[in-house]
Amino acid sequence: MAVWSLLSARAVTAFLLLFLPRFLQAQTFSFPFQQPEKCDNNQYFDISALSCVPCGANQRQDARGTSCVCLPGFQMISNNGGPAIICKKCPENMKGVTEDGWNCISCPSDLTAEGKCHCPIGHILVERDINGTLLSQATCELCDGNENSFMVVNALGDRCVRCEPTFVNTSRSCACSEPNILTGGLCFSSTGNFPLRRISAARYGEVGMSLTSEWFAKYLQSSAAACWVYANLTSCQALGNMCVMNMNSYDFATFDACGLFQFIFENTAGLSTVHSISFWRQNLPWLFYGDQLGLAPQVLSSTSLPTNFSFKGENQNTKLKFVAASYDIRGNFLKWQTLEGGVLQLCPDTETRLNAAYSFGTTYQQNCEIPISKILIDFPTPIFYDVYLEYTDENQHQYILAVPVLNLNLQHNKIFVNQDSNSGKWLLTRRIFLVDAVSGRENDLGTQPRVIRVATQISLSVHLVPNTINGNIYPPLITIAYSDIDIKDANSQSVKVSFSVTYEMDHGEAHVQTDIALGVLGGLAVLASLLKTAGWKRRIGSPMIDLQTVVKFLVYYAGDLANVFFIITVGTGLYWLIFFKAQKSVSVLLPMPIQEERFVTYVGCAFALKALQFLHKLISQITIDVFFIDWERPKGKVLKAVEGEGGVRSATVPVSIWRTYFVANEWNEIQTVRKINSLFQVLTVLFFLEVVGFKNLALMDSSSSLSRNPPSYIAPYSCILRYAVSAALWLAIGIIQVVFFAVFYERFIEDKIRQFVDLCSMSNISVFLLSHKCFGYYIHGRSVHGHADTNMEEMNMNLKREAENLCSQRGLVPNTDGQTFEIAISNQMRQHYDRIHETLIRKNGPARLLSSSASTFEQSIKAYHMMNKFLGSFIDHVHKEMDYFIKDKLLLERILGMEFMEPMEKSIFYNDEGYSFSSVLYYGNEATLLIFDLLFFCVVDLACQNFILASFLTYLQQEIFRYIRNTVGQKNLASKTLVDQRFLI
Repeated sequence: MAVWSLLSARAVTAFLLLFLPRFLQAQTFSFPFQQPEKCDNNQYFDISALSCVPCGANQRQDARGTSCVCLPGFQMISNNGGPAIICKKCPENMKGVTEDGWNCISCPSDLTAEGKCHCPIGHILVERDINGTLLSQATCELCDGNENSFMVVNALGDRCVRCEPTFVNTSRSCACSEPNILTGGLCFSSTGNFPLRRISAARYGEVGMSLTSEWFAKYLQSSAAACWVYANLTSCQALGNMCVMNMNSYDFATFDACGLFQFIFENTAGLSTVHSISFWRQNLPWLFYGDQLGLAPQVLSSTSLPTNFSFKGENQNTKLKFVAASYDIRGNFLKWQTLEGGVLQLCPDTETRLNAAYSFGTTYQQNCEIPISKILIDFPTPIFYDVYLEYTDENQHQYILAVPVLNLNLQHNKIFVNQDSNSGKWLLTRRIFLVDAVSGRENDLGTQPRVIRVATQISLSVHLVPNTINGNIYPPLITIAYSDIDIKDANSQSVKVSFSVTYEMDHGEAHVQTDIALGVLGGLAVLASLLKTAGWKRRIGSPMIDLQTVVKFLVYYAGDLANVFFIITVGTGLYWLIFFKAQKSVSVLLPMPIQEERFVTYVGCAFALKALQFLHKLISQITIDVFFIDWERPKGKVLKAVEGEGGVRSATVPVSIWRTYFVANEWNEIQTVRKINSLFQVLTVLFFLEVVGFKNLALMDSSSSLSRNPPSYIAPYSCILRYAVSAALWLAIGIIQVVFFAVFYERFIEDKIRQFVDLCSMSNISVFLLSHKCFGYYIHGRSVHGHADTNMEEMNMNLKREAENLCSQRGLVPNTDGQTFEIAISNQMRQHYDRIHETLIRKNGPARLLSSSASTFEQSIKAYHMMNKFLGSFIDHVHKEMDYFIKDKLLLERILGMEFMEPMEKSIFYNDEGYSFSSVLYYGNEATLLIFDLLFFCVVDLACQNFILASFLTYLQQEIFRYIRNTVGQKNLASKTLVDQRFLI
């Protein structure tokens, strides 16, 4: 038998494994979607089958719709839930059904719609005797409302209870007859002086409506009367809540919720105060700080919190301990609770991130969009909070400090006083709520509200005591703004909410110091620009002050003023970075975003002015006059066929042009040589910011760590700190590159500037540069061997002789090494140069002035040889009327960058061991380029808040300007030296 059972089990298993997959594939696993409210009256919603199922005979759907009940006039015989009930019709002489539905009974009067017995008002229905035996006929018993009993029917109508005490106290009965006042289920005497007029309207200014609130209509007058007459604590709290629901707004001529509250407050002046606070009357909630002008600044800055906040050290204190007393809408005290866990934060988030809002020194921002349907579910009734800051005094006693509230929706005599920029006009309050979905309900408190009010902006601001060194603060301020939402479709509507914590301090002194620095440095910039303009006037040989002079001064001043703004912004940024992040006891706080606008403006000015200076230098460099003086002389004569004459004649051996082309090409290559590697600079800065984590130093929190825990809250970035970190890194890496370039790279690997000077000597070619009309530079490249166009053997021999000091030195002056000079030429020399130079570049003039291309080129060639001969003879002192002398610059001349002596009759050559000719190249303007790139990087980052994008765009602009400099420089070089541009690589 056991074997057979085992075989049967295996057979069934095999059958299921074989056919079950096919069976499952045939199923659709779908069915019609039905909702309980869609079921008919004779159907119920089966919660297991999730569909509408018919009720049995003599049955109908119950109130919930998930089971059946007997029809009126039918009693239950059995009931197992759902449709499993059996109903039986009651006999004619007992048409009524008991309250529990299990028995039939004879009623003393009419029946209700459900077939139950009905009793008149003030009576209770009695169906059973004292031991539970069912009566054959129900009776209606009258509750004794006389003085001996004071009984009234309870809410369910099944027993007599004592009537409300106000009825007894007012009328000595359970009836509130005129002239007494019945309101909110309470009875009050009309002989008192309490205002009879009241407004039950809830005002919603944003949606432009004022509706009659069912909550106010039911409970406003009763709460106010109970608070006024009986000093009922719960009623006073409920009245205060209704005032808060009306945005603490009041008008002296209107008795709305706040008007009634103020009436009670003013007429209870004889009562004592709570905790010696004059605004907190006994029995009443503390809602206002008073309406005196100038009171708000005193509240916010008169008393400091006796607690020291510190970021580091043994006594580290970085936690703001906020607590709140919470009340429900009826005025019942709920509990004390801390604000941690997102009590005032509507946006959902992790507890760690929510609690980061109360970490001292951390600027906190939270924004989200919440569906109205979720708000209605989460906040069916409002919860009210009185917020306090908990602290411990020096004796370790715990105290709480009231936190004032600035309600931006508050109206005082129909004026939004709290939206005024003058804090002296503010009216501070105390109590807040997050969502009010009750006051906007009309006619029935069980229906969906027509309007809801949501706290869409909550900001907690902490103000540091001026000149504190121990981290003392004034009472924090909660700024709250409510939005009114007209409910159209709760499932499709949503609202944007925000919560923020900011830290403030008085930056007036910092602004004064910045203004002083700007004024002093700006004045020095004017003097420096005047000196530069004076030096420029001397170098162009013009004593007249004209429009060009004014424009030049403005350009120079733009560059110097850019440096001023740069110094101030970098200094300011480093000040906040160091003193905020490194402080132990809190003495400084970061500027708020709105206070950073001035700083960002300074950065923008620095960039714009530096860009103007950079473009000016770029244009100046690509418009200089350059000429390569070829000292090479022909080595003899050669027979040469004469075109057109059919014969041959002797001619001088031509000098090779390749040396000139080679030198010109090398000059073109060094035009954009820099002391730093641009790509390395950008990538290194980006590496330290993004990978190492230096960008975390720019966060508006007290931490100086380079890393952050991803699950924790990440504070927003400070523009000042972001600029400071970026500028410091850029400057540090740039300076390190410059030092490395000067100390190591140029000394041991390659020095392209000095190599170019050596190349000129090896090529027997000098370079004559004019950056101004009467000023320029001269690189003496005349070979000490007399010629350079030779073979390899002779070239090596010449180099060997020079290495063994068997020949003269390379300097312009005999027995010296000075090859580079700054030159100030006379007007006469310049005029002679211009006459030849005009012919040299005439090929670029208007076509009508040129006879033919061939003759033009021949004229240019002739002019080139003429210029080469003229400049060579000028260097050799051939022209006594245009002679020159050599001298050293004075120390003051070097410092000021200008020459004191004018080249009247003779030109002046200044010895220059610092290779100053590099000032017409990128090489000699590294400071300007470095600062311009830095400011470009920072401006892009401040605009986009993205270091990667800023790095990419910075490198892109570097390459674009490098390309422009090379391309235009090539054309200028080719046009002024007759070097074919195709040879300039």
